[in-house]
Amino acid sequence: HVQLVESGGGSVQAGGSLRLSCKDLRYTRNGNYVAWFRQTPGKERDGIAIIDLRTGDTYYADYVKGRFTISRDKAKNTVFLQMNKLQLDDTAIYFCAGGITYFSWLAGNYEYWDQGTQVTVS
Repeated sequence: HVQLVESGGGSVQAGGSLRLSCKDLRYTRNGNYVAWFRQTPGKERDGIAIIDLRTGDTYYADYVKGRFTISRDKAKNTVFLQMNKLQLDDTAIYFCAGGITYFSWLAGNYEYWDQGTQVTVS
């Protein structure tokens, strides 16, 4: 069973930075990719960044490219999302997802999800 524990959300002023962490104890056994999604009220979860755990290759939604960075610490079984130059419309609940063996931007294809963390930019 894969457990995803996310941390690092909070409130920040526009232009500021936050780093989210997602600790998955056994995702290397249960999937090849970990992704970050975000969701605002009344909208679907949108994929914003994906990392291939095997190669370290990363993929980003256009609206976060150059501002957000997804990375991993193999030794700590942790995936990070560094968010810089935060904007008002980055306000959302952010989720970490895993347990998938193929590349996908679709939330429905991910098996494991963390509890989500609120990021508020003002």
